[in-house]
Amino acid sequence: MSLMANRRPHWRTSGTPWVWLTAGTVAFSLILVLGVLGMVGYQGIIHFWPSSVVQISLKGNQGTALGEVAGSENVSVARLRDQGVQTPEGMSQVERLLLKTGNRKIYGFDFKWFNETDYDDLSLPPDVAVIEREEWGNFYGFLVGLKFDGQILKGERGQLELKLSEMMARRYEIKEKILRVEKSEMGALNYQMDKIRLERRKLELDQVPGSDPRFADLDFRVSELEEQYIVLGESLRELNQMIDRDSIEMITTQGEPVILDVKDLVRVYFPNNMNIFQKFAHYFAKLWEFITDDPREANTEGGIFPAIFGTVAMVLLMAVLVTPFGVVAAIYLNEYAAQGALTKIIRIAVNNLAGVPSVVYGVFGLGFFVYFLGGTIDSLFFEANAPAPVFGTPGLMWSSLTLALLTVPVVIVSTEEGLTRIPRSIREGSLALGATKAETLWRTVLPMATPAMMTGLILAVARAAGEVAPLMMVGVVKLAPALPVDGNFPFIHLDRKFMHMGFHIYDVGFQSPNVEAARPLVYATSFLLIILIISLNMTAIKIRNSLREKYNATET
Repeated sequence: MSLMANRRPHWRTSGTPWVWLTAGTVAFSLILVLGVLGMVGYQGIIHFWPSSVVQISLKGNQGTALGEVAGSENVSVARLRDQGVQTPEGMSQVERLLLKTGNRKIYGFDFKWFNETDYDDLSLPPDVAVIEREEWGNFYGFLVGLKFDGQILKGERGQLELKLSEMMARRYEIKEKILRVEKSEMGALNYQMDKIRLERRKLELDQVPGSDPRFADLDFRVSELEEQYIVLGESLRELNQMIDRDSIEMITTQGEPVILDVKDLVRVYFPNNMNIFQKFAHYFAKLWEFITDDPREANTEGGIFPAIFGTVAMVLLMAVLVTPFGVVAAIYLNEYAAQGALTKIIRIAVNNLAGVPSVVYGVFGLGFFVYFLGGTIDSLFFEANAPAPVFGTPGLMWSSLTLALLTVPVVIVSTEEGLTRIPRSIREGSLALGATKAETLWRTVLPMATPAMMTGLILAVARAAGEVAPLMMVGVVKLAPALPVDGNFPFIHLDRKFMHMGFHIYDVGFQSPNVEAARPLVYATSFLLIILIISLNMTAIKIRNSLREKYNATET
């Protein structure tokens, strides 16, 4: 009997295999997650590195091709022969390169495949220039001459590059002034004139006679704004004349001359002649442009700052809206409601709401928030704007409310779980000391349940930041002309449409006219969205942990 008592349990029945299986499953899941993050991050980050430009000498005196190597693959000879491509005998596979040739305005395409049997060799010409343009993508060619302040300049490449740097610096300065005049100063005048138009319309709806002095005051204000507009228009015309005088002369690898206006250029650099420090400087400049600039060229070039701003603004507004409703509902269900059949049905309904497809919430938000609630607000307070809607159209407010409705079940469930874990003795002790039920709830119970509330908010933020389907119906657009926040009163415009990173990824990846060129931006935007969600969650987790330590709450 003593031998049987001291005998250890068999390894298979001790539970150890299940522990190892669980640990292995968790490790495998972490490897998959980190692998996906690494792939997305790598594909997005390397996009901003200045790649070398290769020149391919084609066989049969067919000239040369110039561009960046965007990819390569091995294809079978049989497949090429089926496509009518002539291949040498004795080969089973042929390597081919995908070259980003650019010059779309000339050739009509950005990318082209070249089989290794089509060219003799590859070279890296040191004087090749890469020109980023406002439209038509990149241009690849060789610098021949400049036209600076109406003066034509030709000479050695080094001298032309120095003058080109001076020309581009002036271009950036003038473009910044033009942007400030168009967006800030003229935009403010347009906003004031629109307000005057609405004031006049309101007077007309109130049937105020035309002889009323208020109409004369409005006319006087309009005349003042028109005078300012004329001055700004003249300043804008002078700036455009200054930048219109500059251009650069290029030739393609086929020897075709091309004149490019400096006003249409964004950046000019010589990647094959850059050292490592210049490449890093270029890389961080492109990365900064991606984060801080507006998009251009159908969202396939430039930056995504409006999408970042719109995503953060929508998530923060959603968090402000969802937290009070979710917490109040959880408090009522756990602290005040009679625990009967009706309460159980409500809890089941709340749990089921968490599983409703998000697009259904989008349809509800469009019908109730936009058309019903927004239309009612317009008819009551914005009659002068008719027939143009103000709140009766998709916007930031309705998007935030829709996502708050979508995520409120998560907050309710998490908060109620936190409330049920607080011992009954704490409530009874507070009541025994003379506190009322409301004081007990406000000063004792809720502070201890705060970590659970933050857990629900973290889950809500993580889900809301990645949702796209409902937002397409209630406020998100491909390109927003203005941010929801500006310098015009009331400064925060919740009625405006906005851009969202999730929708931006969908638009660039699936609706872009040039999918191949836009693919790296999809990876870069996806990686930035992941970083944004992690940052928001880590901030909330840090606050939750601080509150947990402060109130010694149990783990939620």
